[in-house]
Amino acid sequence: MLVTGLILTLVFVILAIFAPLIAPYGYAQLRDDSGAFGAQEEPSAQHLWGTTVGGYDVLSRVIWGAQTGLFVIVVAVVLSIFLGVLLGLISGYLGGWLDRVLVVIADAIYAFPSLLLAIVMAIVLSGGQSGLVPGVFAAAISLTVVYIPQYFRVIRAETTRIKNEAFVESARVIGASTPRIMFKHVLRNATRTLPLIFTLNSSEAILTLAGLGFLGFGIEPSSAAEWGYDLNKAISDVTSGIWWTALFPGLAIVFVVLGITLVGESLNDLADPRLRGRRSVAASAGLTAQTSVTAGGVIDPPGGLTGLEEPER
Repeated sequence: MLVTGLILTLVFVILAIFAPLIAPYGYAQLRDDSGAFGAQEEPSAQHLWGTTVGGYDVLSRVIWGAQTGLFVIVVAVVLSIFLGVLLGLISGYLGGWLDRVLVVIADAIYAFPSLLLAIVMAIVLSGGQSGLVPGVFAAAISLTVVYIPQYFRVIRAETTRIKNEAFVESARVIGASTPRIMFKHVLRNATRTLPLIFTLNSSEAILTLAGLGFLGFGIEPSSAAEWGYDLNKAISDVTSGIWWTALFPGLAIVFVVLGITLVGESLNDLADPRLRGRRSVAASAGLTAQTSVTAGGVIDPPGGLTGLEEPER
């Protein structure tokens, strides 16, 4: 699972980073030296995956869409980690009325369905002429608001538990300041589960971004390539037998989400002490069985008997 997930994720990252070199055309390019691209053209030597109803090259849109997805993941998840961890650390360590207020706000945000909340934030940030943030940044910030409560709840719970440990009490006794205790002693021990949450949120961010684009609240094609938008424009193509405009963006979403999810699930298994214990027992049993093979190829059973001896009755 881990190897498969890493391979799929690595392909996604490579396509995103080197999209300007790999993509044959720009994400909004409609013509080249030979003239304008045709609409809904079948896969050919000029357009390996065909063209869309708007005349865009499907292969180029898919490759550039990987860059958009990676950018949104990095911005949204990094911002949500920074804000969620900071607020969770302050809330869990200081407690009091500030803790109660932050918990109520986080629970209120967490109660909303993630896609609905992302739609509301996308409308607020980029809707109409009064939009505050255009294009890709609006989508990234919309997802940031969705994921902040998750990190807040995890870090707050860990901080509440850790602040009563003996090493924290010792730091207080020797006169360490509250910021030093929070950021040097508590934070270091409260962030062990962040890599797992990061991977799971990354895959969810791809799905939410695609959902925004599919519903018409995402990124315009002139701003960046986005798989959900391309799927939305391919709905009418499917009923007409034009399969290539929807197949390739859909497969891109499936493989990226699958790869990141496999990495996250594998990290969860590696971090589970019960599974580590089972692997240790299995490895010890295999080593014992291997060393019990005699020079003649006869395996000694656990009781020390060989297949040539007869057990006592």
